[in-house]
Amino acid sequence: MAREESLVEEVVGEVVEVTTKGFVPHSHGSTFSPFRYPIFRAIWIANLFSNLGSTLQGVSAAWLMTELTTSHQMVALVQASATMPIMLFGMFAGAIADNYDRRRVMLAAQVGMLLVSALLAALAYAGLITPFLLLAFTLTVGTGSALNSPAWQASVRQQVERKELPQAIALNSISFNIARSIGPALGGLLISIWDVSFAFAINAVSYIGLIGVLLWWQPEARQYEPRPILPAVAIGIRYCANNGPLRRILLRGLALGFSLSAYQALLPTVVSGPIRGNELDFGLMLGLFGIGSIVTAPFISTIRRKLGLEGILALGAGMFVFTMSLIAEAHQILHALPAAFVAGMAWVMILTTLNTAVQMRSPDEILGRCLSIYQAVTFGGMAIGSWAWGMIADWKSLPFALHAGSVLLVASFVVLRLLAPLPRPGEGVLRHP
Repeated sequence: MAREESLVEEVVGEVVEVTTKGFVPHSHGSTFSPFRYPIFRAIWIANLFSNLGSTLQGVSAAWLMTELTTSHQMVALVQASATMPIMLFGMFAGAIADNYDRRRVMLAAQVGMLLVSALLAALAYAGLITPFLLLAFTLTVGTGSALNSPAWQASVRQQVERKELPQAIALNSISFNIARSIGPALGGLLISIWDVSFAFAINAVSYIGLIGVLLWWQPEARQYEPRPILPAVAIGIRYCANNGPLRRILLRGLALGFSLSAYQALLPTVVSGPIRGNELDFGLMLGLFGIGSIVTAPFISTIRRKLGLEGILALGAGMFVFTMSLIAEAHQILHALPAAFVAGMAWVMILTTLNTAVQMRSPDEILGRCLSIYQAVTFGGMAIGSWAWGMIADWKSLPFALHAGSVLLVASFVVLRLLAPLPRPGEGVLRHP
C-alpha cells in the first residue's frame, strides 16, 4: 500500500502549472498532419469503417425498439444500455489498458464485439429478438466498447508524436462523426429495403478491417509494471480525486452528460411520434448530426484558444438548449433538421474539448485509468440521464422532458461555473520529456 501511495505522490508531483517559459506542448502542423504516420493513418481508416458499422447497429437497434414497444423508457434504454457499461466497467478497462499491451486489449475487445454482433444479426434475421433481448445485446456490445476505448485512446500516444496529440484526437473525432453522418442515412435505407438484421450483419463485418490492422501493427514495447486490478483502479481514482483541474473537469463532464442525454435518448421517439417520421427521416436527422460534427471538428482548437475551456463549453451548452427546445415543439421533419445539425456541432465541441483536457493532464503511467474514469463519469451521466429522461417522458410527455433537459443544462452550468470552474489555460498540463 505504501508503494502505491508513493506512486500517486510521484505522479501528482509531475503536474506543473504552465509558466511563461512554457511546458504546454504546442500544436505543430496542420489539422491533418498526423496522417503522415502510417500506423495512425491505417488505424484511422480501419476505425472509420468500424465506426460506420457501429453507427448502423445503433440506429437499427433504436428503430427496432420503437417497433417492438411503445414505451418511451424502453426506447431510451437502448441508448442507456450502450453507455452504461462504460460507467460500470470503464475504470477496470482503464486499469487493464495500463497493465497490459494496449494493442492486445483492443484485439480482444474487437473480436468479442464481432462475435456478439454476428449472433445479434442471426437472431434478428430469425425474428427472435424481444425488447429485453435487444437490450442485453446492446449492453454486451457496449461492454466491448468500454474495454476497447481506454486502450484505443491511450494508444494514440504510441502512434504520433506528443506535439501532434491534439490534432490526432480531433481527427479521431472526425472519423467518428463521418460515420455518424453517413451511417444513419445508410441505416435508414437498409432498414427500409431489407430489415435490421442486414445492418447488424454489416456491423459484424466492419470489425474485420481493424482486427487486421491491429494484427499487423507492432508498436515499440511500452514500459509498464503490471499491478493487481483493484489497487490499480484505486491509484487512478486517487490521482483524479487529488488533482484539482482533473476533478473539476470530471464533475463538469458528469453534469453535461446527464443533461445532453435527453436529446440522444428521446430523438427516436420524437421522430416516430410527434414528427410522424419514418426510418429514413430518423437516419436523416442522425446524418445531419454527424455532418454538423464534421464541419466543426477542424475548428475546435481555434475556438478553444479564443474562448478558453469555459467559453467553448458554454457555447456548446447554449447550442444544445436551442436544439432541445426546437425539437420539443417540432411537428414536421423540416422544422427539426436544423436542430440536428446544431446538436452535432455542439456535441463535438463539448466532448472533444473534455477529452483533450483530460489527456493533456494525465501522466502516461496511468493514462488509461484517467481516460476510463473520465468516460465512466461522463458516459455514466449519459446512461443515467437516458433512463431518467425516458421515465420523465412516460410520466409527463416528450416536450416536457426535453424542456426539462434544457432547464437543467442551464442551471447546472451556472452553478458549476461558480463551484467547479474549468482550468485556466495551461493549468495542470503535464511537463513531459
